[in-house]
Amino acid sequence: MNPAPATIASARALLRARHAGALATISQRLEGYPFGSVVDFVLDEEARPVFLISTLAQHTQNIDADPRVSLLVHEEESDLQAAARLTVVGDAQRVATDEALKARYLRYIPNAAQYFAIHDFFFYRIEPKQWRYIGGFGDIHWIDPVAAKPPQGELAQIEEGILAHMNRDHADALRAYCRAFYGLDSSDATMVGIDCDGFDVRADGELLRFDFHQPVLSGQDARAALTAMAQECRA
Repeated sequence: MNPAPATIASARALLRARHAGALATISQRLEGYPFGSVVDFVLDEEARPVFLISTLAQHTQNIDADPRVSLLVHEEESDLQAAARLTVVGDAQRVATDEALKARYLRYIPNAAQYFAIHDFFFYRIEPKQWRYIGGFGDIHWIDPVAAKPPQGELAQIEEGILAHMNRDHADALRAYCRAFYGLDSSDATMVGIDCDGFDVRADGELLRFDFHQPVLSGQDARAALTAMAQECRA
């Protein structure tokens, strides 16, 4: 049985706030043993992790032989046992590189630009089988991927337009969000991504996550939510 919607939302919020994690694959060199590595990743419109990896990497060779993987992300806390964490268990497979995915990946992980000039790097995506979420002591849940999937709208199709508009015309609002919600008086703030659950801003080199109070599915919804947050900042 799946947990309450609020718990699922918390699990998805944790995944959205992280862009690097521990990837476990099935070792081919040591047959049957788990092999741990680290990867950067972004999420697609269905909140599935997508990462860029080389065919020379051991974890890529493992995936190509056996697609079963898990990806672990966790809160950055001094007490790891008290921190929330999420493991996405599923099958990883290579996906085509399209310009929208490439652009989104580079907005979040700009250092990856050099890898696109090397011909042995490809995108892989995890198709989840289950999520395992631990929100704290005794707060432990298995989550079905159908329940974990975010509500679908039009934001993935209009994301780049929203980003261009916000970064061109509302840079002051972005800095206000950083100041009000993070106490950060940034000189430079750029929106790098938006989804139904919130948006991400790079402020003076630091990536900050902002969650919406309720899912946003359209451009009109996004405008209303961002305006309400700006009013909240002024208040």
